[in-house]
Amino acid sequence: MDFHINRASLAERFMRYVQIDTQSDPESETFPTTEKQKDLSRLLAQELKDMGVSRVETDAFGYVYATLPATSSKTAVIPICFCAHVDTAPDCSGTHVKPILHKNYDGKDIILPDDKSQVLSVKDAPYLLTQIGKDIITASGNTLLGADDKSGVAIIMEMAAFLLQNKNIPHGEIKIVFTPDEEVGKGTAKIDMQKAGAPFGYTLDGGEAGSLEEETFSADAATITVHGIIAHPGYAKNTLVNAMKIAGEILAALPKNEWSPETTDGMQGFVHPVSLNGMAEKTTIGFIVRDFKTAELANHHARLKEIAEKVVAGFKGAKMEYTIHEQYRNMKDILQQHPQVVAYAAEAIKRAGLTVKMESIRGGTDGSRLSYMGMPCPNIFTGMQNIHSKLEWISVYDMAKSVETLIHLSMIWEEKNM
Repeated sequence: MDFHINRASLAERFMRYVQIDTQSDPESETFPTTEKQKDLSRLLAQELKDMGVSRVETDAFGYVYATLPATSSKTAVIPICFCAHVDTAPDCSGTHVKPILHKNYDGKDIILPDDKSQVLSVKDAPYLLTQIGKDIITASGNTLLGADDKSGVAIIMEMAAFLLQNKNIPHGEIKIVFTPDEEVGKGTAKIDMQKAGAPFGYTLDGGEAGSLEEETFSADAATITVHGIIAHPGYAKNTLVNAMKIAGEILAALPKNEWSPETTDGMQGFVHPVSLNGMAEKTTIGFIVRDFKTAELANHHARLKEIAEKVVAGFKGAKMEYTIHEQYRNMKDILQQHPQVVAYAAEAIKRAGLTVKMESIRGGTDGSRLSYMGMPCPNIFTGMQNIHSKLEWISVYDMAKSVETLIHLSMIWEEKNM
């Protein structure tokens, strides 16, 4: 069965959403980390109500919860949840986003008008070759676009509108959740799983059309705190031990040709310094530690700690502390216990006329945490490309195919419940 998705409506919806600044802040201690994320949350809640959804709720933390009622005559169809995040990454400005719709893309370079040094080309983005003759959307050159993850938000909203207008399509109860702060690792920190209300779910936060992700990194944060010995610099000979210099030597001692994001790919893990803060007396280095095999995290920590301890031992009187904070775990460990969740998604992608591309995420999604919170949750494509950058772009065709996939997936869950 083919579904006619209104691509013009979908593109317009997406372009409206990206113009709302929802950038999250990794340094903030509030929740959400920025109040402006709630601007989009409130809009989405109102739009859902305007569609006719009666069960819609927002909360003080910026979450949106909604329920599409079942249309199936069956009495025991399992509810499913679709989830996307409203925030955009702090890596690149999300203020005053000006989306541009490029109709019938012709394969030529696209020079972004507000910064002509920003050029989107097939040479650097070969996936563009699949979009010739189709409509794509970029930003204007000064900001990211925000397809990560407002494409997921727009896709879920367009799916909801379609199903509400086509109540002859059989499906069970569909739960919708929009989360804040995913980009800073806090997307599920305040989620109410009872309001999410489904035993299985899917995040809409993936890339190329047809991609289905069932595996993420397992992830920790590590902090090395170096304690030096402070003294007046005018009288510091044989006394001062500068913690900042020690921290610099720890960073210099890290391997140059392996074990880092810039030297690894595929299924390789890494350790990556992400912050450096302090003064001569005390300095902290923040790291992220990643591997697809959860057990390997301990080996990465042991190696990093050993490197740091050897450096610190060379400075008389200096001390260090090594602390670990668990961030998320590989969702495959949970999903393989519920193989139907991924299998149904793969079948839905095929019914939408696409080839399934099973992929592993060198990162994490809200689904990583949701899977361990009782909702096994793989990740489905939206079409987003070059995320977190000024050259971010997305295909309207890919987004429409994602909407189709969600409709088919809702029907498959209904079909499989006898």
